[in-house]
Amino acid sequence: MRISTLLQRPLFFLFLIISCSINAQENKVVIGAIDSVQSNILGELRKVMVYMPDGSANNQQRYPVVYLLDGEGNFTTLVGILQYLSTGGNNFCPKMIVVGIPNTDRTRDLTPTHVDVYPPFMDSASCKTSGGGENFIAFIEKELMPHIEAKYPTAPYKMLIGHSFGGLAVMQTFVHHTDLFNAYICIDPSMWWDNQKLLQQARKALVEKKFNGKSMYLAIANTLEEGMNIKTVYKDTSAASRHIRSILNLQAAFEKDRLNGLKFSSKYYPNETHGSVPLMAQYDALRFFFDFFPLNFSMQEYTDSTISLADKYDRHFAKLSREMGYQIKPDEAEINFIGYELLKQKHYRKAADLFKLNVANYPGSFNVYDSYGDYFISQKDTINAIIQLKKALALKENPGSRQKLEALEGVNARKVQLPPGFPLECPVYDPQSKKRRNHSPARKASDDLVKQAEPLLNQLS
Repeated sequence: MRISTLLQRPLFFLFLIISCSINAQENKVVIGAIDSVQSNILGELRKVMVYMPDGSANNQQRYPVVYLLDGEGNFTTLVGILQYLSTGGNNFCPKMIVVGIPNTDRTRDLTPTHVDVYPPFMDSASCKTSGGGENFIAFIEKELMPHIEAKYPTAPYKMLIGHSFGGLAVMQTFVHHTDLFNAYICIDPSMWWDNQKLLQQARKALVEKKFNGKSMYLAIANTLEEGMNIKTVYKDTSAASRHIRSILNLQAAFEKDRLNGLKFSSKYYPNETHGSVPLMAQYDALRFFFDFFPLNFSMQEYTDSTISLADKYDRHFAKLSREMGYQIKPDEAEINFIGYELLKQKHYRKAADLFKLNVANYPGSFNVYDSYGDYFISQKDTINAIIQLKKALALKENPGSRQKLEALEGVNARKVQLPPGFPLECPVYDPQSKKRRNHSPARKASDDLVKQAEPLLNQLS
């Protein structure tokens, strides 16, 4: 079955689809929803902003989760970046759930230690509730994460993003609760806090601990006073340069210990201020973390009938699964769309391999069988088309599959009946299938069931 929201366009010239969910009745563009968690640790109700990738309600996929501090100020920006990088023909990073955490008491939650006063940045009133960072991290770990993982289709991969005080909280989590997240984006953090106490702790941890499987991106804004540059600022001792000097010292600590297993990158943004840097930093960090993620096809791979796109998908997603630490499958809608494009261009074997890949990866989806049925209809293979359409209808009654089935059965004197217990994941009747290559274990298991289709043929003989 064709996915109506996918425009008819060549594979290699896809253009960006705006992937916001649109409520046509109310004429609203919706990019997320408000959820809430009653926190016993913090003693308050905490609201969160949750973005789900488009199409997530209608598929079986699970998604990595980004936990975003200062959610009220950064949620829409990050969602836009993720949509751009993961949809509309772009595959630079995985589709991800975003959990934005708005503030109730920012200084309390995002600072690691209590200070009474910290001139010239903080007066006594501003510092009164400071030092609640450990409680806030405990809230995320013991209350928020379990809630999100129970309610939404989450994958094991988790990321934490924070800016300024939020960046300070990111570093506190990275140093003292390293395994809580897989990846950290630390944007212009307030490492000056409490006489740079966390900076000293970070230096020690980077020397003593291993960070295998963890990723960190550090972004540094241009907060230099007029007349200073990135080299001369080290010699300055004024309070005005304390912020950037503390971050540059943190960068130096990361750069010094490169044998601790951490995947690390940092960047100084000379044209960005403390307020503007999150936009660029989030984009660059995602590109750095997921440099292994893109899958590209050459024109020859697309047009050469001897090259299997399905096999390349198999190999690539096996690699992604190793890198991410859990099984990742090709997007059902993407494979379906490319299969139809190949079918239109009469690359029948390549199209069949992709439809079959979807059947192996998404055996609970009626649409994959309907699409595979369309392939057999294009080949005038009525028997196998009927088998696939019946599988689709066994999972979900739908008018498209029903109309095609009735039209096909009208051609035959007797109707095909699926026997009780016939496995939906069984592919097709194809005497040559045992000779075809099978790189994917899922596809091989599917082929092993092909012989069970043979009794159905007797009904038409």
